[in-house]
Amino acid sequence: MHPFEKTLSVSTEDITLELRDFPSLSWSDFLLNPRRLRGSDFLMRWSQGVWSENRLIEAVNETGEYFAIPYGPSGTAPTDDVHAFELYFERLEQAGLGDIKRPDLLVFKESNRESVDRILSGIGGVQELPFIQEDRLRPLLDKATVAVESENSLWKSKKMPNYTTELTPQKRLNGKLGLKKTAVLPTIIIKEEDLDPLRRWERQQNVKIHVWHVFYDQAFGISFKEAERLISEGFIQPTIQVFQAPGGATTKKTIYKIYYRYGYLLGESIEDPSLISDSIEDKNGHILPYVKFHGGKLALNVETLRVLRSL
Repeated sequence: MHPFEKTLSVSTEDITLELRDFPSLSWSDFLLNPRRLRGSDFLMRWSQGVWSENRLIEAVNETGEYFAIPYGPSGTAPTDDVHAFELYFERLEQAGLGDIKRPDLLVFKESNRESVDRILSGIGGVQELPFIQEDRLRPLLDKATVAVESENSLWKSKKMPNYTTELTPQKRLNGKLGLKKTAVLPTIIIKEEDLDPLRRWERQQNVKIHVWHVFYDQAFGISFKEAERLISEGFIQPTIQVFQAPGGATTKKTIYKIYYRYGYLLGESIEDPSLISDSIEDKNGHILPYVKFHGGKLALNVETLRVLRSL
């Protein structure tokens, strides 16, 4: 699958938006760019990912003790123009780097900012990071405190039905603590297809990876090593989900939903975002409206600072 479509793939469980009172549109004729966007869900997914990563970067920077930069292709891509976003991935594909898996963010101590800025300036800025082989980025990676794989969900975590439900022994987990399969609560998600690439990256680059999952009101984190342990020891079982790409192709993927209780409270929202309308227009004049998050503020929890300091 082309990296542009892979990045914007959405679980079919999340494709729920319906536009009413509009005439039927022939999506097969809707050409935004070389790839086809068939619905607002994909634009919302793109906007949502940009928003959540920006909240994480701002929250880390606000500590005054650490700062963060985007590192993976989706984080360093253009954030205000979906057409430019796709052209960026086209360039990545042409460079033969479209399948490289990197964590989304790098976090550094504030005392290293001047050195990091100098390294980034020498390569042309953060937007050039995905086009540079990892061995040339050794000076940058040597200064990183932690690498972050970022995920997000459109939920108010505290209002999820099983948010306060206690874990109990489960027969399907051979007596290990857990919840029923249908439980709805905040989870930290990792795709099975990302396990090996992230494991290999962590080992080769000698930088610890944590997974940070952002919800509307809170965010949770867990170390990649701890997530691997929970999966390998059977505390978390795989879930099969169907994902749909903007071009219409569907694929089944295995994901792991790690109960938030196994991780740490990364941060809490201290300023709610607003939902604003936006739209794109194709070359034929078709308009596709969608809703996106704007603003909001996340404050890192004290526990997160303890985790960063321990690294």
